[in-house]
Amino acid sequence: MDKIYLINQLKELSDGLGLGISEAAIEKAISFSRFKVYSKGEVIARTGDKATAAGLVLNGVIRSYYVDKDGNDITHYFAPEGSWCIDSGMVGFDEMQANWEAIEDATVMLFDVKDMKALIYSDDRLKNIWIMVLESGMRYKIYRENGFLVENATERYVEFRRRYPMLAGRVPLRYIATYLGITPESLSRIRSAMKDGI
Repeated sequence: MDKIYLINQLKELSDGLGLGISEAAIEKAISFSRFKVYSKGEVIARTGDKATAAGLVLNGVIRSYYVDKDGNDITHYFAPEGSWCIDSGMVGFDEMQANWEAIEDATVMLFDVKDMKALIYSDDRLKNIWIMVLESGMRYKIYRENGFLVENATERYVEFRRRYPMLAGRVPLRYIATYLGITPESLSRIRSAMKDGI
């Protein structure tokens, strides 16, 4: 990929998210990264793989999922443009804690965790952004846990649509259902009831 194009794309992504990452930091990140296009349905990483690399989604949507003891596929997280993916190593794990799969054709900026952490810790602006990312991750975790504790399935779906309006039309309903902890049939009933105004 053309370096100037990548710098512009990452700068646009940074500015769109309100991060204000400097062009120098972006250039440094590009210097130790590689870029890969994943096809829809391609598994990027599996639970137990070494967590030495992580990624940033430039376009497309990737999901994180688990397979439970009964073989059920349970969606944990959706990573659209501007989101981290395969990021277990970024938060201190030696091995991937989940599977990661492209659910659209997706371009990912891949980098070594050690290189990215060194860059983050060398720049006060990036350190502040990293703190914001970690806080956002904690809020997400609390939101997910609270949803399962205090909301019914319809309320969880409404909250999903409110929080992630750009994903509702891009993500297959079966993945949204497992994300919500319900069957696809239950999700269909909820959607039908909402259309009927119930």
